Amino acid sequence: MEHRLLEYFLAVCEELHFTRAAEKLGITQPTLSHQIRLLERELGAPLFHRSGKKITLTQAGQILLGHAHRVINELKLARQEIDELSGLQRGKLRIGCSGNHLLTDALVAFHRLYPGIELTVTELATEETREGLLHNYLDVGVVFLPLFDEQLAYRPLYEEELVLVISSRHEYAACPSINIRQLAELPLVLFPQKFLVRQMIDSACAELEIQLKPVMELSTLESQLHMAEQNVGGTILPKSYIATIDRRRVAIIPLSSPAPRKKVGLVYRKDTSMNPIISAFIDHLIHFWPSNKKEPSSPPLQ
Repeated sequence: MEHRLLEYFLAVCEELHFTRAAEKLGITQPTLSHQIRLLERELGAPLFHRSGKKITLTQAGQILLGHAHRVINELKLARQEIDELSGLQRGKLRIGCSGNHLLTDALVAFHRLYPGIELTVTELATEETREGLLHNYLDVGVVFLPLFDEQLAYRPLYEEELVLVISSRHEYAACPSINIRQLAELPLVLFPQKFLVRQMIDSACAELEIQLKPVMELSTLESQLHMAEQNVGGTILPKSYIATIDRRRVAIIPLSSPAPRKKVGLVYRKDTSMNPIISAFIDHLIHFWPSNKKEPSSPPLQ
């Protein structure tokens, strides 16, 4: 059923007069009568009792009237929400992230620009973010690169460096740096192997034919940091995360060259309908990091 036919029907219901309704709609009376007959034929029932120039609604017409008002109102609401979406006044964005610390400042700035947009950020391993994007559980991801998948596009944001975090009471706390081989001598609290940060560490160790044996594996940055503070063991964390913590009870020690480094970037589906919210978020992050992380801007990669 065409939306236009419902508008013609409602105009006749309001005027109860075909000529006046036609004038209101800006069409001829014969055209309006023909359109109403088409609607009646489609529904299989007369909608109006016609007695000379006087018309009244049939029982079928009264039933359609209630539904037509709801349909027209829902369409108006849909148009309003779509307009608000296009204007970034409302909407939702689902984000998968390899660590919420990667986004904290950027999210604050984005929310201030677009307070009507609801943001849901889930901390996930890189592979979990990939799965979420492919199955449409997520709209965009912020992960460690590379992330190879023919269905995904990605854009680098900045380069992440790993550092050793140990208790300020540890004997190594005053060291200006530490090399990869020395890590094997320390009790360590690390991510499980499914996390890319752990894979970065293991890969660097494998090149030197070293294998780390952590005393504990924990899946959050916060829990690893707590263990380092309690001097249970050192932990290897992203440098960007260190900027967000209270450093009074820990020592931050750079890893000497060759230190594990990885690009952090945006990922999203190539075939995603790029709605204004996703586009605005991508643009926001691309322009946010050069000024805040002091990293050079990178061109889009597909």
